[in-house]
Amino acid sequence: MEAPEVLSADSSLSDLSTRARAVAAIAANNAVSVDEAARFPAEACAALKEQRLLGVMVPRDFGGEGAGIVAVADICYTLGQACASTAMIYAMHQIKVACVTRHMRDNPVLNQIMRRLCAEQLLLASSTTEGQSGGNVRSSEAPVEYEDARIRLERRASVISYGAYADGIVTTARRSAEAVGSDQVLIAFLKNDYTLTRLQGWNTLGMRGTCSEGYTLKATGQTGQILPDPYEIIHAQTMVPFAHLLWGSVWTGIAANATARAQMFIRQAMRGGNGQLPPGAPQFTKALASLRTLRGMLANSLRAYERVMHDPKAVASVEFQSLITLTKVEASEHAVAIVMSALRACGLSGYRSDGDFTIGRHLRDVLSSPIMINNDRILANLATSSLMTPIPSSMRD
Repeated sequence: MEAPEVLSADSSLSDLSTRARAVAAIAANNAVSVDEAARFPAEACAALKEQRLLGVMVPRDFGGEGAGIVAVADICYTLGQACASTAMIYAMHQIKVACVTRHMRDNPVLNQIMRRLCAEQLLLASSTTEGQSGGNVRSSEAPVEYEDARIRLERRASVISYGAYADGIVTTARRSAEAVGSDQVLIAFLKNDYTLTRLQGWNTLGMRGTCSEGYTLKATGQTGQILPDPYEIIHAQTMVPFAHLLWGSVWTGIAANATARAQMFIRQAMRGGNGQLPPGAPQFTKALASLRTLRGMLANSLRAYERVMHDPKAVASVEFQSLITLTKVEASEHAVAIVMSALRACGLSGYRSDGDFTIGRHLRDVLSSPIMINNDRILANLATSSLMTPIPSSMRD
């Protein structure tokens, strides 16, 4: 299926697009069975390892390729057009890689973990939700326990996406038993460091292949596995920007593939109708225009982050934090609307669960986007800071 052009990639890493398309072809071939069985996309993730795409963002000094966020966003977009679950797994992995590589400093333990990740193409999962705090990732219940140079952690994680299939888990925790919930650290554990006991399953409307089950995580390790920077800093400087931009790229990919299906349907309908546009044609036009808007907004936010990502003061500013957080809200709302327009363009052919023009899986997957860090929670949290943001006085502002 022909798809709209992808987001721009770093010119020095042009082969990433070729490698990503190779994985996407495998992901697309298995997307239906992954969705129907709610199973881990093992074939696509094996292809990610074979194409050595899991370590692309790690600095070259540690065996990676030093890819930037634009290149990784492009891969997420490409995978999103093929299989949303595969794309989201890849995005979550890269968010964790970014957190570790940007905040590990000269920590020898973390340096070695990144070397292993590149050499062995390790897949990292994320554990940031817990117990009663739910989606409030800026509060942890379980504390790190210390004994000499060793640490121990036990936390009831309400969600660990693809936890049973990952080679490591990067998790938040309360700094110590005496610390308040917001005084958090981020810790990188590898598979030999922990056990998972299943708490709940994952039978959902969409994103079924992420296998985001709940677990009790019991882990032990070295104190050196704790990232040196407080999670408060990691969250603002890396976690939030990378999450919103890479998730947004996944959702945009879903919307792009739905739009491409609608385009194919309209073309086929015109060929069978003596050149007459079918009733759903205006909805395709709407989907295509909205897709261009969404891609432009996401590209603008990516450029904005690239400009400030090495300036902690600029990243922490109310202006940037509002922009990057609202990017998540706008991307998710636009993506849902685009897929709905594509569905309406295809009519019954899009509503069916079989055939070349089915949009059902796309819609179910993209409906997760406003729920992942609930949009209403985001807007409520931004209400006060938004009052401090000046309204532009001209079109040039």
